[in-house]
Amino acid sequence: MLPAMSKRNLSRRQQWRIDKIQEERLARATKRAAREDDAPSDAFGTEQHGLVTTHYGQQVIVSNEQGESFRCHFRATLEQLVVGDRVLFQPPLNEGTGVVTAIVPRQTVLRRPDQYGNLKPVAANVDLMLVVFAPQPTPSSVLLDRYLVAAELSDIRPLLVLNKADLINDSDREQIAALCALYRRIGYTVLEVSATAGDGLQPLFQALAGHTSVFVGQSGVGKSSLVNALLPAAALEVSELSTRSGLGQHTTVTARLFHLPGGGRLIDSPGVREFGLWHISEAELLSGYCDLAPLAGHCKFRNCSHRHEPGCALRLGAEQGNISAERLENFYRIADTLDEEGRERY
Repeated sequence: MLPAMSKRNLSRRQQWRIDKIQEERLARATKRAAREDDAPSDAFGTEQHGLVTTHYGQQVIVSNEQGESFRCHFRATLEQLVVGDRVLFQPPLNEGTGVVTAIVPRQTVLRRPDQYGNLKPVAANVDLMLVVFAPQPTPSSVLLDRYLVAAELSDIRPLLVLNKADLINDSDREQIAALCALYRRIGYTVLEVSATAGDGLQPLFQALAGHTSVFVGQSGVGKSSLVNALLPAAALEVSELSTRSGLGQHTTVTARLFHLPGGGRLIDSPGVREFGLWHISEAELLSGYCDLAPLAGHCKFRNCSHRHEPGCALRLGAEQGNISAERLENFYRIADTLDEEGRERY
């Protein structure tokens, strides 16, 4: 999943035309809905607002403001729909499927590369990203930083969730405690929970209330188990960690949106094992480090690379303990994987 800004594969003219068509379609639909004599077509009912709650390849499930759900296809001219999209649609008058006619402009959108390297949206209008990690697979601050940077650049508030906290033992207790302390010092909230034991779920419920949230994290950290614990009726498939690789297996195949009993919405979308930061520059990467970015303008040289120049505010801050040396090293490691076009090398 990726920052919302990555539309660089379209020219400005192409993107302007797409946005213009969407705006015009929304304006026309709003006027039609306001007229009481709006006559539906033979196949579809009156155009209305809805929310995409499930995605099945070429069809979606759309829920209207009354809580009714309809299976719909969508116009070929629309940008790819994802769970969380607010749309205009026409329900079927009888048996069959409705049709999505327009997408309401998204507040946020998470993207990830497909098998061809093209960026595709996976969730829309998310305002809370729950970054899940666990004692196993062994957590890495570099991987967590990738998620946190993507959240910051997408203008989505991140919250760290240590799942399977009941499995912490003497061999990893110190390392995990240090990892949690690192992010708490920066100002990130870290919740410690256990989906299987039911520990710490009430604070998690409270954090989710009033938000549209998504779980992200490595395979095997228990994202689907957490959804099952929060929403037992969801009955999501949960797989055991692969005994051979220790990396876990992908179990979520369809993106779905669930309404939480205490308020708020939860999107469960297929996870990614590696988090790539595609199509961003090193400057954008740095701006996603909330603790490092404020110092960048205080270096002695305006074009400081933050590597070897004298008077570098970042390096001085790490030496003096004002910022995390580990986070700065993570920035270097991730930045070194970005080529001149801002595309991550593998």
